[in-house]
Order: sequence, then C-alpha cells, then structure tokens
Amino acid sequence: MSEIILMSDPRVAAVPVHECDEPLVDVRKGPLLVDLRKQDDSDAYFYLREGVLERLLRAQALVPAGLRFLVVEGYRPPGLQRRYFEQYAARLRAEQPGWTEEQIRPAASRFVSPPEIAPHSAGAAVDLTLVDADGCELDLGTAMNATPEDSAGACYTDATGISTQARIHREILGRVLTAVGLVNYPTEWWHWSFGDRYWALATGAARACYGLIRQDAHVAAMSG
Repeated sequence: MSEIILMSDPRVAAVPVHECDEPLVDVRKGPLLVDLRKQDDSDAYFYLREGVLERLLRAQALVPAGLRFLVVEGYRPPGLQRRYFEQYAARLRAEQPGWTEEQIRPAASRFVSPPEIAPHSAGAAVDLTLVDADGCELDLGTAMNATPEDSAGACYTDATGISTQARIHREILGRVLTAVGLVNYPTEWWHWSFGDRYWALATGAARACYGLIRQDAHVAAMSG
C-alpha cells in the first residue's frame, strides 16, 4: 500500500487557496439519488459546488448499466465539522488514554478532517455509494461512515480482506470518479473531492479553487 497522506498532514494546510466563488447548488434538483441519513445533522448536506456536481453527473454516465450513485453528504457547515472532529477525538482519547495530543490529531483525521481545512466545509467533497436499479445499496465492504476502529480498517479504500464483490464495486466507484477528476481520501472509500486543498496536493495542482464556506447560514440563505 502506498503512503497515505492524512488530512492532518501539514502539507495539506500549506496548499494555497484561490477562491473562485463558485456557488453551492442543490444536488436534489438533478437526476442523482440523494440519501436522507444526514438530514438530522444538517439541512445543508445536499449542496455541492457547481463544478463538483457537474463532474458527478458526468461520472454517473460512466457507471455500468443498472447501477447508480447514492449521494449521502456534500456540504457540511464548519460548526458541524468541528463537532464531528471533536467528538471523534474525544472517543479516541477515551479508548487510548496513553496517546498524546500529537497522536490524537492525525488518528482523528483518518475519519474526520480537521475543521480548518475540511473539504466538506468547502462544498468540495461528497460521500457516496452505489445502488442497484431498485435503489438498494451494494456491498462495498463496510457500512457508510464506518470508523477505522469499528471496521478493523476495512473502511480504507485499498483494504484487504473484503469480499471480491465489494472490491469490484469499489473499483467501479474509483474508476468513474477518477475519470472525471475527483480524488479519494484513502481511509474512506466513500469520500471523494475536487478543487479543495487535499485534491490539489494529490493531483499536484498549484492551488485549491474552493475554500471553506464559513457562513453556516449560507445555504439557508440560498434556499430561502
């Protein structure tokens, strides 16, 4: 397995952002299936940057017949991102009382990005999976949003020990999303992004074009 660069890596935060001011758009207004499981956490999860949505639509056209994307989460307000990060870090502190804060931060970033650079809070990242023609989720090896601890590491995109069918489904997801320019976060098979700092570092781009959208009310204002 090649080196995994975590979101907490200083190289990610060092990537400059030249915000392009591209708007967030409502994923529900198109042909993509949108899941409701994040509805209780945020009323903003179904928004993405316009360019990310355009690429998802192009990728959907590359998916084998009979399969579709199921979008689970897009934009995540910064306050919610911070809550997720702090909650997971607190869990790790409780489970690993001997760890220092220098160990907790990168370990937490395997599953939740540090709030100050989070691709979801830039509207640049999407969590998604595959479903069949009846809308039933396919086997991709773990449940969506399974932690490294709960899945024994099977949430890592290149994890061994998952079924052949799950591996095939992950390869389909990876092939079509990579083809349109998105990059995967290797500790989460479901997390893909474009235009953010992690994407820039992974692709060698000089800068990110999507920065954090800091106003938590931004989406509410758009939809109001």
